[in-house]
Amino acid sequence: MKEMENIDTKNKVKMRDMVHKLIISQLFSDGLQQLASSMIGSTHPDTPCPPSDRLLHLVTLGLEQEQKRQGAKITSISTKFDNLGAGLDLESISDDSPSAPEPAVYETVYVTAHKAPCRSGAITPDGELVATGSVDTSIKILSVERMLAKSSDIETAEPQGHPVIRTLYDHNEEVTCLQFHPKEQILISGSKDFTVRLFDYSRTSVKKAFRVLNESSSVNSLSIHPTGDFLLIGTQHPVLRIYDINTSQCFVGSEQTTNHKGEINTTAWSSDGKLFVSGSADGSIKIWDGVSGKCVNTCSAAHEGAEIGSVMFTRNNKYILSSGKDSMVKLWELSTNRSLIAYTGAGATGKPEFLGQATFNHTEEFVMYPDEATISLCVWDARSASRQTLLSLGHNGPIRCICHSPVSAGFLTCSDDFRARFWYRRMAPI
Repeated sequence: MKEMENIDTKNKVKMRDMVHKLIISQLFSDGLQQLASSMIGSTHPDTPCPPSDRLLHLVTLGLEQEQKRQGAKITSISTKFDNLGAGLDLESISDDSPSAPEPAVYETVYVTAHKAPCRSGAITPDGELVATGSVDTSIKILSVERMLAKSSDIETAEPQGHPVIRTLYDHNEEVTCLQFHPKEQILISGSKDFTVRLFDYSRTSVKKAFRVLNESSSVNSLSIHPTGDFLLIGTQHPVLRIYDINTSQCFVGSEQTTNHKGEINTTAWSSDGKLFVSGSADGSIKIWDGVSGKCVNTCSAAHEGAEIGSVMFTRNNKYILSSGKDSMVKLWELSTNRSLIAYTGAGATGKPEFLGQATFNHTEEFVMYPDEATISLCVWDARSASRQTLLSLGHNGPIRCICHSPVSAGFLTCSDDFRARFWYRRMAPI
């Protein structure tokens, strides 16, 4: 082992010396003799460094390759979204048979455990990574590819490694919410320690945040603008905050009379960034203009006065899906501000103790909502509201967070039993 480490160290030294010589040659080539001579005095190269622009050539080739890889990834993501269809649109005619698998046929492919209740989760826009947050203050980032490989009976030619690729520690209290940046390798977390933290998970050794936003109360919800430039934050305070991620500058609405009357439980941006929505403990759902920050619509008792647990836009931004502490899930039409569909049948044994979250599957053909009493997944046809087959979620405690992959048949459940489960439906080979 020591011999391997020595060889690795020698190779790094040789590579570093080569880089230094390339820099010196480039400086001579660019006519910066004084800088080049100064660097020679500092690095003491073992061979002469004549003027050369080889470094410029290598950097140009490297940047071209990087752009090609990024372009290929963007194309891949775009193709995934193109295959999902138009999403939910009640005005269009739909085929009777869904194109996506019913959530009841998903299976648990991986379980990860924290040292305390697991209450927050997120999935990247490309569906490749999952994050979980816990009362133990830790955050885990897991690779979906590795989770699937770990659960598969087929041995891969190359070992995939452990599914948990990062474990982050920087909060002092419970991690309450998580969001992945839409463009950068950044994970954003909110906590009961009154902070929002940004982690650069591209760096394998990093466990601490590179930026901290300090709040005046516990952070309940996060939502990032589709461009990645602005962050919407809901806290125990009734006033929404919008942060410019690049400058950390905070903005709040100027019209105090339109604010919520209770803490803000949930927030979401529309896919085009023109609107955002918030749900509060005061029982109201508010729609806000994404540019001016003004409230453009309010539904005061959206769930018969019960606390709002979750809100989200459909992909076409025509509708909002909401859930409340009345165990109801509703679909709202934005143009008329009225409830079009009520998805009923969950929580028949009584009112829930905790706030539940409703979500769509990746094609928006199904609505999903975890039932607290039975710890099972209630599923409805998004158009007809007909109940589908229940799925037992296998947890020993209430489900505190559920999020579905935006691009594939997979979802994450986080529970008070300290565990997070990733569910997936493998497609049969053609």
